Amino acid sequence: MSTNNDLKKRIFITGGASGFGFALAEFYAQQGWRVAIGDIQEQAGQQAQQALAQLTSDARFLPCDVTKEADLQRVADTLSEAWGGVDVVVNNAGVAQVGAIETVSLEDWEWIININLLGVVRGCKVFTPIFKQQKQGHFVNIASMAGLLDVPNMSAYNSTKSAVVSLSETLQHELAPSNIGVTVVCPSFFRTNLGSSMRSTVPNMDKTLDKLMSKSDLTATDIAKQVAAAVSQRQFYVLPHATGRRIWRLKRWLPRGLYAKLMQRQFTKVKGSK
Repeated sequence: MSTNNDLKKRIFITGGASGFGFALAEFYAQQGWRVAIGDIQEQAGQQAQQALAQLTSDARFLPCDVTKEADLQRVADTLSEAWGGVDVVVNNAGVAQVGAIETVSLEDWEWIININLLGVVRGCKVFTPIFKQQKQGHFVNIASMAGLLDVPNMSAYNSTKSAVVSLSETLQHELAPSNIGVTVVCPSFFRTNLGSSMRSTVPNMDKTLDKLMSKSDLTATDIAKQVAAAVSQRQFYVLPHATGRRIWRLKRWLPRGLYAKLMQRQFTKVKGSK
């Protein structure tokens, strides 16, 4: 016999102990979902779990490093046993790297690819069999407007996020026959903790990033609401920021030469505002 708890939806979020991941976890917990967060930071994860437990009857923290497939598999096995599966998996964990192509080390390239791209690949790979077995599920992959636009001095970050967009587009087709939905989220700058893990070869980039984040008219909670709406409507793209949407359309419609000049002017303005 089913109980009310059996009927509650289930979500797992990587990088869920802080920043946007926690905002998303908090929003779903407020809706009464069963919420599990994975994170490499155990103390922050435990604190987040305690906060979420005030909002929903089932909030879990599962230590998880997205660079290790075994960690994600352990989470999948745990949730399969405890919950009988999971309805939504959010591949959110990510880091930032800023610098000109000649100044960024290959070590930094490998670091960001392993987290931003392969972390999403591992999450999709591990949870797809569960979704197929239960004949439904939904992936939310957190990319960035950097994955759609080519901002200078961010080649490593842009490359990983554009790869997440491409991966998501591919999986939308590949997984549709199994009733598995995919949403890719491409926000512009907004207040989060991305800068805490940022690696940069550009002087004072932390101050520039803070200034750009502070200008956002959207909070992490605002974007979390948009993501939840997209999941419920099985919407693919989520581009929360109006300015980002406009520039993306210009990139798609304008000849490359005109778009490149536009981006170079914008880049000059950002450099001048430091």
